[in-house]
Amino acid sequence: MRKMKMKMLTRPSSSPPGFGTCVLSLPPYFSSLSHNRFHSKSLNFNTLDDALSSFNRMLHMHPPPSTVDFNRLLTSIAKTKQYPTVFSLSNQMDSFGIPPDVYTLNILINSFCHLNRPGFAFSVLAKILKLGLQPDTATFTTLIRGLCVEGKIGDALHLFDKMIGEGFQPNVVTYGTLINGLCKVGNTNAAIRLLRSMEQGNCQPDVVVYTSIIDSLCKDRQVTEAFNLFSKMVGQGISPDIFTYTSLIHSLCNLCEWKHVTTLLNQMINSKIMPDVVIFSTVVDALCKEGKITEAHDVVDMMIIRGVEPNVVTYNALMDGHCLQSEMDEAVKVFDTMVHNGYAPNVISYNTLINGYCKIQRMDKATYLFEEMCQKELIPNTVTYNTLMHGLCHVGRLQDAIALFHEMVAHGQIPDLATYRILLDYLCKKSHLDEAMALLKTIEGSNMDPDIQIYTIVIDGMCRAGELEAARDIFSNLSSKGLRPNVRTYTIMINGLCRRGLLDEANKLFMEMDGNGCSPDGCTYNTITQGLLQNKEALRAIQLLQEMLARGFSADVSTTTLLVEMLCDDKLDQSVKQILSEFVQ
Repeated sequence: MRKMKMKMLTRPSSSPPGFGTCVLSLPPYFSSLSHNRFHSKSLNFNTLDDALSSFNRMLHMHPPPSTVDFNRLLTSIAKTKQYPTVFSLSNQMDSFGIPPDVYTLNILINSFCHLNRPGFAFSVLAKILKLGLQPDTATFTTLIRGLCVEGKIGDALHLFDKMIGEGFQPNVVTYGTLINGLCKVGNTNAAIRLLRSMEQGNCQPDVVVYTSIIDSLCKDRQVTEAFNLFSKMVGQGISPDIFTYTSLIHSLCNLCEWKHVTTLLNQMINSKIMPDVVIFSTVVDALCKEGKITEAHDVVDMMIIRGVEPNVVTYNALMDGHCLQSEMDEAVKVFDTMVHNGYAPNVISYNTLINGYCKIQRMDKATYLFEEMCQKELIPNTVTYNTLMHGLCHVGRLQDAIALFHEMVAHGQIPDLATYRILLDYLCKKSHLDEAMALLKTIEGSNMDPDIQIYTIVIDGMCRAGELEAARDIFSNLSSKGLRPNVRTYTIMINGLCRRGLLDEANKLFMEMDGNGCSPDGCTYNTITQGLLQNKEALRAIQLLQEMLARGFSADVSTTTLLVEMLCDDKLDQSVKQILSEFVQ
């Protein structure tokens, strides 16, 4: 193996700062990267103080223990995530003249990477080279992992190529780390290419590598490809694990492929892999979202029979299912069962019930639950406040919603765009345009950027109130804010113009839509057609109706009503009536 060249060090380095915060938790497969024979021989200590006492005794022994013994102690401390302590002890080893080996320095690299400090990790690589030591595969794998965690996949790929170019052979963990990083940023195709490279070389992929890509394919909704890879993995004699099944079952649930879900669950059990609470809860949640509450309860019963206890996530999914069906008494029964079984409700539990009561306009019950969660020292989050504000607005209690908004801010909860959309929508619907514009200015002056939905709400409010000029100004300034109107924005603006009788301007806007990458939908066609019919522009309306039908849309009730009224008009030309009658048959 060739000597590592210093030119490989291209990352900046500096003296490490104090470390006392952030600990990075990674999957077990990626947390142990060295195949050094001493790695599994770490020491066990009851407390950190015990470890430090042992370290001090070792430092003052004559002769001192070997570096290998110190490595075992450092490994034990690193496993407890006391990374600053690892750095401190390493410095003491240096000051006592105990030479580090590659494994010692790999521990430091791993610790820096866990603290999201890849730059400092690379400075340790420089130290390895400076000492004349040879980095190993674990060194590079750890650095690649640190880069991947930081989202610097390009740098990780570059280091991987340099590693191979310098004569180092990546192992299954190296490939797995890089494939996992690629999948995390959604670059599944690159991950698959790397998998093929593994298969063609001397390093065969394992279940973790396959599962990373299967999971990524499932998230990309490429379920067929995921199952093809699954079959290939099994065909090569690699047994899927619970994480493989979890990814596949989750994707099947999203597609409502219940028969395939059942088949996969049975396959798991036949393979002696018991579905855990995560898998069961995933199935329960998907069934509830599809309105299959009875089947969801059957799954929970099966869980219990098989010795898998439902948890808060399971119960929350069941509650949500009942709330979606407005079965609030049943949802409360699930809530009470959860508490009876020793599981404390969380914020999501209360949010679910509050949303259910808001949907059926039982604001007294929703408000009571809000107060109860506060009494139980659960902190309402933005979703809680948004749900209650929407409920209050929906029953006409706009001022109470505004008061709740101020309470939310006072309690340190930061409003999001959904919060502002709720308030803006109801301010505009109640024609409180001055307050709506003041709120819009507040949003524009905040750290968040208003989206097209925010401006669409305001434009709609202006058009409804007859403030067409103000709506037109906001619409024309969207591009200067980096926003593009969506189909709803166009439709609202076209409707406002039609109501004012500005048909040519409305038609011009309509004609611009396709060119701006926003094709009109059925609502847009019906809106402009209604405007033409109301203004006795029957021939132009016929042209649009024909185009609308050709695009697969149909006349809605309002359009059909206008057509019937025109057919009853004795002054309308009979040939025009004959054409119009074709659209109401």
